[in-house]
Amino acid sequence: MRAFICHSIHHGSTKQREMDAFRGRSQTTKGIWLARCVGIEPCTLVMDLEGTDGRERGEDDTAFEKQSALFALAVSDVVLINMWCHDIGREQAANKPLLKTVFQVMMRLFSPRKTTLLFVIRDKTRTPLENLEPVLREDIQKIWDSVPKPQAHRDTRLSEFFNVEVVALSSYEEKEEHFKEQVAGLRQRFFHSIAPGGLAGDRRGVVPASGFSFSAQQMWKIIKENRDLDLPAHKVMVATVRCEEIANEGYTDFTQNQDWLQLEEASQSGPVAGFGKKLSSIIGSCLNEYDSEAAYFDEGVRTSKRKLLEDKLLQLVQPAFHSILGHIRSGTVEKFKEAFDKALKGGEGFYAASHRCEQTFMNLFDEGCSDIVIEQANWDMSKMKSKLIRDLDEYIGSVRAAKLTELTTSYEAKLNEALAGPVEALLDGANDETWPSIRRLLHHETQSAVYGLESVLSGFELDEETRQKMKDKLEDYATCVVEGKAKEEAGKILIRMKDRFTMLFSRDSDSMPRVWTGNEDINSITKVARAASLKLLSVLAVMRLDDESDDIDKSLSLALLNNSTSDRSLTVSDLLASSNWEKIPSSKTLINPVQCKSLWRQFQMETEYTVTQAIAAQAASRRNNNWLPPPWAIAALLILGFNEFMTLLRNPLYLGVLFVAFLVSKALWVQMDISNAFRRGFLPSVFSLSTRVVPVITNMLRNLAEMGSQPATANTRTNPPLAASSFQGGVISDGLSSAGSSHVTTNANANGTEVSSSSMDD
Repeated sequence: MRAFICHSIHHGSTKQREMDAFRGRSQTTKGIWLARCVGIEPCTLVMDLEGTDGRERGEDDTAFEKQSALFALAVSDVVLINMWCHDIGREQAANKPLLKTVFQVMMRLFSPRKTTLLFVIRDKTRTPLENLEPVLREDIQKIWDSVPKPQAHRDTRLSEFFNVEVVALSSYEEKEEHFKEQVAGLRQRFFHSIAPGGLAGDRRGVVPASGFSFSAQQMWKIIKENRDLDLPAHKVMVATVRCEEIANEGYTDFTQNQDWLQLEEASQSGPVAGFGKKLSSIIGSCLNEYDSEAAYFDEGVRTSKRKLLEDKLLQLVQPAFHSILGHIRSGTVEKFKEAFDKALKGGEGFYAASHRCEQTFMNLFDEGCSDIVIEQANWDMSKMKSKLIRDLDEYIGSVRAAKLTELTTSYEAKLNEALAGPVEALLDGANDETWPSIRRLLHHETQSAVYGLESVLSGFELDEETRQKMKDKLEDYATCVVEGKAKEEAGKILIRMKDRFTMLFSRDSDSMPRVWTGNEDINSITKVARAASLKLLSVLAVMRLDDESDDIDKSLSLALLNNSTSDRSLTVSDLLASSNWEKIPSSKTLINPVQCKSLWRQFQMETEYTVTQAIAAQAASRRNNNWLPPPWAIAALLILGFNEFMTLLRNPLYLGVLFVAFLVSKALWVQMDISNAFRRGFLPSVFSLSTRVVPVITNMLRNLAEMGSQPATANTRTNPPLAASSFQGGVISDGLSSAGSSHVTTNANANGTEVSSSSMDD
């Protein structure tokens, strides 16, 4: 409590200096004095001001008395005003002008704060107090009513600003004992004066004791500078300064709190169990200390400064909070990835696994967030939760894309394996059923792959548009495989045509190497082989994945195969143009008409050599089959060899020798199959026969030796004479060694055929 007492009851309560009446009457109090009342509870301060009518300051120096009066009203809860009893009813002696000025300034500068004005009537006369008090109250009310009021206080009553109390004291000179008794009674009224019903029981705008010094200094400074402001708002300023100091002290203590420092350090490495409760407790303790120290300051200021302190503390701890929140989010993402991948490896459906894991770990994240919630903060964690959802969805999307790509690649590989080989085989064996077979194969394999893919995609819960796109993409890939293989085969068309021509031209209907004996119709064989090669060209000229007919085969046959060599160059372009080739889209054309013409010419030139070789082999075979000399040679031999022939007739021994030589030669001829051996050509036959002469002669001699070692009787009964036996030995030896001779002959034929075939191929 604060009290202002002017020339009154301070003796006995304080040790301030008093006037000595024996030394004369003069001013005792100079300026403003402040002291603590002794023995009065609660703590009460007394200010002693100069008298308002002292001669020391003179008649014109009234500024200080106004300033001091205003200061007393600004800082005090109870103002004691001394009035002489005989001055009541007088204009000047009762200090009415001063009160009027003070009231006017108070209404202009102050807001209502309920100051108690205690009028002390000194040297009371015989006039009863009951008669003096109404007069005094009436004068004060008149002063209040006459003061010009600002618009804000035009209708404000005196009781809004002041409580008026009146007491009377007897003359100290005449009734000293009675005066002291009355003063003691008045002093008792200051005990517990701030309690309800006390002198200052209904005070407002109280400044706590800790801020009184600063508040008083600032008020006096403002009064001295004659500033035009609301002095009770200065109470707010005092509260602002002190509350800021308390808040700063609390903030400093918080930053040095070891529990907080440990939490801050731990938050950098990962989540901290019970982070929210621990930090809330530390912040709460700091705010409670502030509340206890700032409890007596202005409520609005105290609350606002508390809010600022709370905001500063939350701003300080927010990085640690966000760090832990980030750790919780990243940890949740990693755990989700691990659980999701494990679920997929365990065979769980993609959609079921993603939905279950996402729900589980979102709940886990919420639990982690609830553990770090700070009671004093109302931070929104929805952004972090949204970021977590985006992270989970992003990972699910990446895994989904990887899985779908893997599935698509797998089915594309299956399609490629199912289509590439068969399509290549079908195109290699080009015929009228090639493209229908390819279409059936493409449709079957594509539908099989699409059905398989669709059954797998059911576990992904994709929308219909995405599923349809994937199926369309797979169908397009299958078509691309066929088209790519067709283009690849079209790029090798010349090699394929030559291979087909060589196969059909050099091998018979049983796929055996063809032996040119001279009886084959080479022109017919050539025409058939070229027609088959042209069929391959017509099949590969255009892709026929759509079931649409065309006459390209017929056009190529007329233009390239059936035309005579003499007029072909003149009619090829016309015949190609006459077909419906121009109606076929360029994307489906593998070989255009100009390329067909060029390929066919190159094919003819490269196969012409093979035909020429076949014709030469046929001519050689015919020459080898006609082994007898010409008739003119025989006639020449008879004429020129007449003398030798007559010599043989005259000497039968020569004839016998010739006969034996004939038998031996005949046996060698039969055993070695010389007639067939020379069909392969002269030099190859000579080399082959030269390697077989010695084994055949050795075999014949061994047979003769075995026959000669048999008993004579047996030989006589079973064998003819020696000459006949020798001849028959050759014949019999044919049967005896038939297996060996036929084997040799067969090998010779086979070798000869292979050499002939190889030479033709070369």
